[in-house]
Amino acid sequence: MKEGSTEAPIRHPLDWNNPDFYDMEKIDAELHRVFDICHGCRRCFNLCDSFPRLFDLVDESPTGELDSVDSKQFAPVIEACTLCDMCFMTKCPYVPPHEFNLDFPHLMLRYRAAEYKKGNAEFVPGQLAEMDRNGTLARPLAPLVNWGSSTDNKLTRPIVEMIAGIDAKAELPKFNSKTFVMSAKSAPPEVNTSAPAYGRKAVLYATCFVNYNNPGIGMAARAVLAKNGVETEVVYPACCGMPFLEQGNLPRVAKQADKVSRELIKWIEKGYDIITLTASCGLMLKFEWPLLLPEDKDIARLSKSTFDIDEYVVDIAKKPGLAEGMQPIAGGVSLHLACHARAQNMGAKGAEMLRMIPQVKLDVIERCSGHGGTFGVMKKTRPSAMKIGKPAAATARSQANAFVVSECPLAAKHLLQVMEGIDGETKIPEQAHHPIELMARAYGLVT
Repeated sequence: MKEGSTEAPIRHPLDWNNPDFYDMEKIDAELHRVFDICHGCRRCFNLCDSFPRLFDLVDESPTGELDSVDSKQFAPVIEACTLCDMCFMTKCPYVPPHEFNLDFPHLMLRYRAAEYKKGNAEFVPGQLAEMDRNGTLARPLAPLVNWGSSTDNKLTRPIVEMIAGIDAKAELPKFNSKTFVMSAKSAPPEVNTSAPAYGRKAVLYATCFVNYNNPGIGMAARAVLAKNGVETEVVYPACCGMPFLEQGNLPRVAKQADKVSRELIKWIEKGYDIITLTASCGLMLKFEWPLLLPEDKDIARLSKSTFDIDEYVVDIAKKPGLAEGMQPIAGGVSLHLACHARAQNMGAKGAEMLRMIPQVKLDVIERCSGHGGTFGVMKKTRPSAMKIGKPAAATARSQANAFVVSECPLAAKHLLQVMEGIDGETKIPEQAHHPIELMARAYGLVT
């Protein structure tokens, strides 16, 4: 037996159609097996709150071992997992192909899936996961919805906190009256025919966040690609299902995967690459969907044809080369490497891309932001989200840069809120950005 694996991690497909997958006795036995190995290793003690909670349970038990911890005490450990995948990808020495066969995040997901199947899912997070419904309803009323969700609104936010359990201090995504898909139809950028990459064709999968909440990211991406000779189309069949994955609603994730892949595969057949605009969606298309639907050939083909936007720009730079014309950006950049970007196993593409900006001052942060979807906004989990994000936020505060960016814009937004509680003399940036927005700024395509 090896002490720890020195080989690349392998992830097994989720056997979610097998009744044993939802058997709570079998799940409990696996929790005990995995938790006992984690207790003996403790390498992940500083990744998130799941592991400190687990280790405290063991250390405070009568025997100091897992055998005296009641299974009923496991719920807070499972609740604290944000499915960031960092323990699996970067820390755990016992992931497959090691014979211990640990996959901590997917075990937490299995537990949540079993609870969901039993009807024990929480109502509010489940409703927040309905991104397409929420975005469609909010768009025509965007100014009113944004007024009501503002943290400055002392009338509505305390009521929302009391009724829905959404922390009144948590900044929520703003909605836009005009979606990215709508904007893309009315203002397509002119493709630079003299760029080295001219001839490439790509589809921008809009993602729910960019489509409904921040079309500016999509417009910046499309402008940068056009500057570099890439013909683009914007497509948004539906949400990728990541919010449902967090709730353990695997049938709904499979439904979303089928709906989106059927549309995107048509573009692959026309010779287009597929580009995702946020890290979580890229992770879903590349890795989570194939693990959920391993027999689906279209899903497998889509996985191999999908690029993160930063990854795609770096690919252009390394092969045909980028178009000229970038200028320096004053003020410095703090780049948070989003967990879901790191879990794509593609390298630090956001950092690689931003270093192409002339004379850029770039500081990279590899600690988790603590955001974790609804984890960062619900009243009962937000304190943990703020605590997890504090080391990264403190680092960003000390760097005193003009820009705080992340491949997950919501993670960057969360970091800005955590930074507000940390002492410092320098001004905190007023808004968070995606790295592609700074590339567009360097090209003079946005201000």
